[in-house]
Amino acid sequence: MIFTLRKLIFIIMFNSGLFLILIIGIQNSNYQSKVNFLGNETVELPLGFTMGIGFIAGSMAGSLLSISSNGKN
Repeated sequence: MIFTLRKLIFIIMFNSGLFLILIIGIQNSNYQSKVNFLGNETVELPLGFTMGIGFIAGSMAGSLLSISSNGKN
């Protein structure tokens, strides 16, 4: 139980750090585009931000799936 909680805290801290670095690094991005999602368009966001959020979301989802599969063994 303690190991799972420690791993969860590490995952949240790591991905929060990635998000902070993404926000700081995207400050000077000039190229912006809209994304079509389920028939709706998003607001104009920098392309690097959109890709970075996708990477962070995948990292978070993969880590949480890893935790849930390890708990069943």
